Amino acid sequence: MPEHSEKLWNDLLDAGRGEGLLPCGLGARNTLRLEASMCLYGHEIDNTTTVWEARLGWICKMNKGEFLGREALLAQRQRGLGRILVGFEMQDRLIARDGCAVCIGAREAGRVTSGSPAPFLKKNIGMAYVPAESSAEGTEVQIPIRANEGRAKIVPMPFYKRAK
Repeated sequence: MPEHSEKLWNDLLDAGRGEGLLPCGLGARNTLRLEASMCLYGHEIDNTTTVWEARLGWICKMNKGEFLGREALLAQRQRGLGRILVGFEMQDRLIARDGCAVCIGAREAGRVTSGSPAPFLKKNIGMAYVPAESSAEGTEVQIPIRANEGRAKIVPMPFYKRAK
């Protein structure tokens, strides 16, 4: 019941205080998601994206029978990808945000899907779709940010992986 939500919130904070529990919001969740290279619907994935493009092939079991879209995925796998999701690190202090263009050479080649400072990593990172043939690690790209041309480099994902 809504009238109990404030008490529940405070009780949860009190119960976790000894364990270091702190409240956080969507900004913190989004930074953690980005550092772990986790896709978010409406950003990295939508109804125009395939699991191959989003590097989510591990969740698609092609050998488990028929399903809607299976033939299209098989065809895409055979012909190759036109675009693929990559991670990038900014090479300067600029922050690439969602929707910024990604340029390779002098031509626009893709779009940033998510971008943010990563305080734990002490760098500005992001994910973007680029042509598959330009997706190699170390590839330099330009990301226009306001009146500046941000320099970025394609890097492996995830940006951060917790030690086991």
